[in-house]
Amino acid sequence: MNNTLAGVLRPKPLIDPNRYGRSDRSALGRWFWEIDRVLLLLVTVLIGIGLVAVAAASPAAAERYSGGNVQFAPLHYFYRQIVWIALSVPVMIVISMLPREQAKRLSLIGAGIFLVALMFVPVIGPEVNGARRWIGVGFTQFQPSEFLKPLFVVATAWLLSLRERDKGLPVFAISGALIGLVAVLLMLQPDFGSTIIFGAVWIAMLALAGLNLRILGVLGVAAVVAIVLAYFFYPVATVRIDGFLFGEGDNFQVENAMRTLTAGGLFGMGPGGGTRKFGLPEPHTDYIFSVIGEEFGLIACIAIAALYLAIIVRVLVKLLDEESSFAILAAAGLAVQFGLQAMINMLVNVHLAPSKGMTLPFISYGGSSMLALSVGMGLLLAFTRRNPYLKRSPYVVKWSGESARA
Repeated sequence: MNNTLAGVLRPKPLIDPNRYGRSDRSALGRWFWEIDRVLLLLVTVLIGIGLVAVAAASPAAAERYSGGNVQFAPLHYFYRQIVWIALSVPVMIVISMLPREQAKRLSLIGAGIFLVALMFVPVIGPEVNGARRWIGVGFTQFQPSEFLKPLFVVATAWLLSLRERDKGLPVFAISGALIGLVAVLLMLQPDFGSTIIFGAVWIAMLALAGLNLRILGVLGVAAVVAIVLAYFFYPVATVRIDGFLFGEGDNFQVENAMRTLTAGGLFGMGPGGGTRKFGLPEPHTDYIFSVIGEEFGLIACIAIAALYLAIIVRVLVKLLDEESSFAILAAAGLAVQFGLQAMINMLVNVHLAPSKGMTLPFISYGGSSMLALSVGMGLLLAFTRRNPYLKRSPYVVKWSGESARA
C-alpha cells in the first residue's frame, strides 16, 4: 500500500532519463549516438546565420523585385526562407539516418534521374536572364544541376571504389565520359560556374582514388586549356572574364559588392542599418556575403569563413580512421564540393573571382539550393556516422561477428 501511494505521489519525469541513452536501440536513439553531433551543430549554426542574413537582405531584394502590380513585404524572402528550411531540415535528418548501402543506392538512382532531367533543361526549361537552368513542376520550379551535384559525387565515388575489386575496370575513363557529358549539358544552359565545380570535384576525387600524378598533371593542364578555349569561344566565359580582368561588362556589380562588404568596417552598421545593399542585383542570393559585411562587419565575414573551414576540417578528421574507400571518396567529395561552392561565392564578393551566379551554402536564399544542400549534407552525415560501441584499436578485433580495424 505504501509503495502504491508513493508511486502515485511521486511525480513522473517529463523526459525519460533512459531515453536516447546508449542503451536505447530505437532508430532515433541509434542515430543520436552514431551521428557526428559536432558536424550537425556546425551546420545548424550555419543555417541560423543564414536566416539572420536573409532577414537583413530581404528588404533590398523585396524592393528590387516587387513588380508594378505586386508589392512584396520587406521580410518577404525571410518568411519564404523559413518555409524552405522547415522543408529541408527534415530531409537532411531523414537522409542522415539511412544506412550507407541504402544512401548509396538512392544516390545512384537520383543521379540517373537528375542527369536525365538535366538533358531536358535546354529543351523545356524557361529562359531567365538569358539562361535555361530550371524545370517547372506545377506552381514551382527546380534546378536539376543543384540536386545533381551531391548525387553525382556519390555516384562517382561508387564508380571509383569498384577499382578495389578489379584493377582492370576502366573506372577513370568511364567517370571522365560522365563528367564530360555533364559539362556539355551545363554549358548549354549556360552555367559556367557549376561546370567548374563539377570538374574540380571530379579531379579531387581522382587524386583521392590514386590516379597517377602524371595523369593528374595532364588533367590540370587540360583544365587550364579548357578555360582559355572557353574564353575565346564561349560568350558567357568571355563576358565574365573580361569583366573581372578589364573592368568590362558586369564588373560594376562585383565592384559594388566589394564596396558594400567593406562599408560596415569591422563591426558593421547594425541589423537593418545597411544602405548599399539596395544597389546590389541579388542581395539575398549571390551577394548575401556583402550584405553580411555591411550590416555585421568584416569580423562576422571572417567568422563565417572559419565556420565553413571548420566543417571541411571536421569531415576530413572523421575520415582519418575510415577504411571503406567508397565512404572516404563520397564524404571527401561532398566536403570538397560544399567548401568549393562557399569559397567561390566569397571570392566573388571580395572581387577575387569573376561573377558566377553561385549561392553561399545554407546562407543564401533559395528553395532548390536549400533542398539540394540538405540532401548533400544528409548524405555527408550518413557517410560519417560511427558506431559508438565499436572500440577502435590498432589490432584487428571481432565485434558483432565482423572484423574491424582502427
